[in-house]
Amino acid sequence: MKILATTILVFVSCMGLRAQQTDSLLLSRPVLPWFVERFKLSAGFFLPINNTNIQVGINGTAHGTDIDFEKDLGFATSIGTFMANAQWRISRRSHVSFSYYKINRSSTHTLDRDIIFKEDTFHANAVTNSFFRNSIFQVSYGYSIVSKPKYEAGLMIGAHVVGSKAGLSLNTTAGGLSKESDFGFTAPLPDLGIWGGYAFTKKFAVNLEVDYLSLTVGDVTGSIFAYNLAFTYKVAPKFDLALGFTGLNCKVDVEKDNANGHFIWGYNGPSFSVVFSFGDKSWRH
Repeated sequence: MKILATTILVFVSCMGLRAQQTDSLLLSRPVLPWFVERFKLSAGFFLPINNTNIQVGINGTAHGTDIDFEKDLGFATSIGTFMANAQWRISRRSHVSFSYYKINRSSTHTLDRDIIFKEDTFHANAVTNSFFRNSIFQVSYGYSIVSKPKYEAGLMIGAHVVGSKAGLSLNTTAGGLSKESDFGFTAPLPDLGIWGGYAFTKKFAVNLEVDYLSLTVGDVTGSIFAYNLAFTYKVAPKFDLALGFTGLNCKVDVEKDNANGHFIWGYNGPSFSVVFSFGDKSWRH
């Protein structure tokens, strides 16, 4: 009986010591804002307001018309699209983020003026089919310089990989195509930026990311200004809703296959996303 009592006493003592050690370890872990998780996946809807100007000519010959796609070709100013993001919090201060969305637009329109696109001339009063397709993939690495229980802020480096293609085709009165021309490119546009977040309460927070850079890579000269402002609400553990305003504004000059293109376009508008988080972490909230 004494042996049993002694065994129980030793066991309880060990368990108590282990619990104290666990509590001490938990308390020693750094405290970060509630929105900082190991892994985060988000998907949502983006409704950008578009502004597009493109000029495509032939080197040494046709200069090409500066075309306002919304005004000259009848493109809709706004169109909805799907957007997705994944984030991996490598440590309490550093993270890697991946984002993707695609915007495809097209229009059938009667021209109000002559337009030169590459080597082709499309005359006023002609009925044209046109398109402008963009796929945007972003990868970035961010490091938190300031990390506190309610807020964090840091620097980031990354790139937007932009795949774009624009084209015009002419409709005949019989409905067939008699002339068509297109121009496309894929360009990595590196950028630098700042980012941060602030938790107003245990359920409501705001996050901001702003990045910019201008440089030449091979036959592509480009500048990019992008941002994302998001207000996040924790609906349940590991599940959030985010309402934001997102923008991507690019200027790209590119030479390809004896042709040259001058692209200026911007996508700015509201977004809505659902966010799911998971994974063990070395910090606490």
